[in-house]
Amino acid sequence: MNTQSDLIENYDIGLSDIYINRICSQQKGLIMFYIIIPVIAGASIVISRSINANLAKKIGLFPGTFFNFLTGLIFSLIFLLLSRKAMSFLSVDFSSLPLWAYFGGLIGVLVVFLSNYITPRISAFYLTLLMFVSQLFTGIAIDYFVSGIISPGKLAGGLLVLIGLSYNLLLDSPGTFKKRSEGIL
Repeated sequence: MNTQSDLIENYDIGLSDIYINRICSQQKGLIMFYIIIPVIAGASIVISRSINANLAKKIGLFPGTFFNFLTGLIFSLIFLLLSRKAMSFLSVDFSSLPLWAYFGGLIGVLVVFLSNYITPRISAFYLTLLMFVSQLFTGIAIDYFVSGIISPGKLAGGLLVLIGLSYNLLLDSPGTFKKRSEGIL
């Protein structure tokens, strides 16, 4: 992508100003898009977790987890068939994929199963924070094993969030964990 100085050197000043403003406004829109998508995904996780836990409460943990993934499979197939990637999917040599590539689905089942189990027992707020903290430190660990670098800022931020969560849990401890008989959020 061209920088502002490259654009000024390559174009007449009047035209480059228009071009720069257009690029910057497109980038701002793109940046907002990249911010909105994770916000929607994050909200979807909390909503999905509550829906899945309600289903598991009605039909059981294992059947609830199964129907979650069955529904996900059906919609994944529909999205795949509607996308332009459907034909390239058919040409994938699955035997060439490393074994670890298949663990994502297994871990997904484990996440849904554990979430179905714990969601009725802890508030959505604390469950989300606990999962966030574990994701944060897991991400730091993966970054370390992949690149060999630990970011002191990320580590300090994670520790601050963990300290704040621990302090808040101490303040709210009697109302934090629900009895099973109280039901799901």
